[in-house]
Amino acid sequence: MEATRGRIVEVATGAFMSTWYEDVTLRGVAAEAGVALQTVLNHFGTKEQLFAVALERVGDRIESTRWSVTPDDIDEAVATVVDDYERIGDSVLRFLALEQRVAVVRVPIERGRAGHERWVAHAFPTALAGVDGAAYERRLAQLVVATDVYTWKLLRRDRELTRDQTITAMRELVLALHGNSEGGSA
Repeated sequence: MEATRGRIVEVATGAFMSTWYEDVTLRGVAAEAGVALQTVLNHFGTKEQLFAVALERVGDRIESTRWSVTPDDIDEAVATVVDDYERIGDSVLRFLALEQRVAVVRVPIERGRAGHERWVAHAFPTALAGVDGAAYERRLAQLVVATDVYTWKLLRRDRELTRDQTITAMRELVLALHGNSEGGSA
């Protein structure tokens, strides 16, 4: 029973990550998982519940990968986040495009935003050291932007940089913030 559930979640995860949410059907997931539609319904009830479980799995994988980086190892941190985006960036961008229209997408998007901000604070503590208040919040926001999926999209998809060029560009953005530790209080 647990193997069947795992197979359904794996198929659903692949479907949700590779196509638009609206195009994924429980019938299609069931067929690809080699089970009856009723089996999917028995395990998950609705498409929304299956989506939530599938995206929780994706979020857990992202967190386990990202949180393994050594704090202040900028090269490792930037390469890790770019490699994440190479795997799932296009999927994340699709979810972001649906955020205002499909309510179930909001929960994993918010989890991702909050997790990315926590990860940035973990990955770049020196860039945040010695600043507080509004200056801290501004610096944290700048580091989030420097390593965000939209930044990756602009560099990788829109500007057509290679993976390595994208890593270099994002690394340079982080380094500029890392080396600028005076914050001010404005």
